[in-house]
Amino acid sequence: MMTSSPASRILYNGKRSSGPRSPTNSSEIFTPAHEENVRFIYEAWQCVERDLRNERGLIQYVDRSPNPLLNNFIPVDLSELKRRTVQDTKKS
Repeated sequence: MMTSSPASRILYNGKRSSGPRSPTNSSEIFTPAHEENVRFIYEAWQCVERDLRNERGLIQYVDRSPNPLLNNFIPVDLSELKRRTVQDTKKS
């Protein structure tokens, strides 16, 4: 049994298939490659969430020799970053 650590990651090896398209607005132009990446990540994450709910089919990877350069790494909250970016855009 593997234990959780800051270097633990859950890996998913899924297949790509069609799914929701990324939302667009008049100021953003998405290339087909961008949309394919968004679709792939969305679908893979949906599978991860489903597996987490069902607690099956998960393989946990624990790095046995973590990179010391990442000791001070702080994950970025993308939702917060986007919210701040939108607020900053509205101010200007």
